[in-house]
Amino acid sequence: MRKPAAQRNYLLLTASAVVTNLGTHGALIAAAFAVLETGGDAGDVGLVAAARFLPLVIFLLIGGAVADRLPRHRVMVAANTLNCVSQAVFAALVLSGTAELWHMMVLTALCGTGQAFFSPAAEGMLMSSVTGEHAARAFALFRMAMNGATIGGAALGGALIAAFGPGWVLAIDAAAFAVAGALRAFLDVSHIPERTPGGGLLADLREGWHEVASRPWLWSIVAQFSVVVAVVGAAESVYGPLVARDALGGARPWGIALAAFGAGTIGGALLMLRWKPRRMLLVGTLCVFPLALPSAALAVPLQLPGLMAAMFVCGVTLEVFGVAWMTALHQEIPEEKMSRVTAYDWFGSTAMLPLSTALAGPAEELFGRPQALWGCVALIVLVTALVLLVPDVRNLTRRTKEVAAGVGAPAGAVSADAEGAAGRDR
Repeated sequence: MRKPAAQRNYLLLTASAVVTNLGTHGALIAAAFAVLETGGDAGDVGLVAAARFLPLVIFLLIGGAVADRLPRHRVMVAANTLNCVSQAVFAALVLSGTAELWHMMVLTALCGTGQAFFSPAAEGMLMSSVTGEHAARAFALFRMAMNGATIGGAALGGALIAAFGPGWVLAIDAAAFAVAGALRAFLDVSHIPERTPGGGLLADLREGWHEVASRPWLWSIVAQFSVVVAVVGAAESVYGPLVARDALGGARPWGIALAAFGAGTIGGALLMLRWKPRRMLLVGTLCVFPLALPSAALAVPLQLPGLMAAMFVCGVTLEVFGVAWMTALHQEIPEEKMSRVTAYDWFGSTAMLPLSTALAGPAEELFGRPQALWGCVALIVLVTALVLLVPDVRNLTRRTKEVAAGVGAPAGAVSADAEGAAGRDR
């Protein structure tokens, strides 16, 4: 890591990511069960999930452009403040027994808006905190800490929902955003080169789009994850809680299954601390195929041990892809354009989430839940196989000496991963 400001930033970013993930993954379960406790069905759960993702898609590109213009830590703190307030109001309504469907949709939409501005700024800040030589190890350590918090957050969230109800878990998430925002207020941007005045917001967006469109490996994987994230999001946000309620015993086993996924991500991060595959994107893309396993396990449905095994394997392979993807972005994209490029990455990866989650309920009614889940499996396998046909995905190789001095080798330097919305820092 660059010293001293960047090293301090890396530690603050890691600590704040741990705090938010402890609250977030319990809150995601809590939101679904809050809907179910008010008498909602699969369609209502899907509408609340869609209300979160729609503003995320709408504001992501603007958020990326803003994060490349303003100090990124200020954007992050403002977004965390919005998330804290919206989750606190959500918790109060659920605890008081006055929450209605439209309340939950509006409040989750505010949370999605905050994430739209936060995510590009956070990724740009993280990328500027490491050097090319140690980037993969730093990303793996960061993700291991973040995903370790995911295990505790999901397991604790499921247990607290079963014991006390979803309202208290939402309150914990609001407190976590407050603490994380306070930590991020101390980030130092003095080591980041000052931005030169641009030609306006639209010009910034065009420049970011050019960076994406000129790299086939980048736009093809973003397109792939627009489908993968959509179907995984529908399975996790809508079908997972319903299968847990009907076949596994409720929120607690679903929380345990999500914790198994988190354990898998830690295993994947530990692997990537030592393994540096030369063809990063080829290895990463092959590791996307197992993302279909949880949907298949829910379709059967497998009992908790089988579901945990599927989630664990999914976590391992997703983490391998995630580190490979971040390393590729860090190697190929100039630092001053990083937030705009990651905004396009997020935008493409999440663009279909509102539609997929909103249609999850009607799809269940039309085809049946198992058939809808098997459809998710088929789509993941199909689009991942298609991406392997792109030469740059197969041939992009890791460089060392060329990027040891910093970020942003030219796009043409292809000599021989998009986790998208899944497992990202909040």
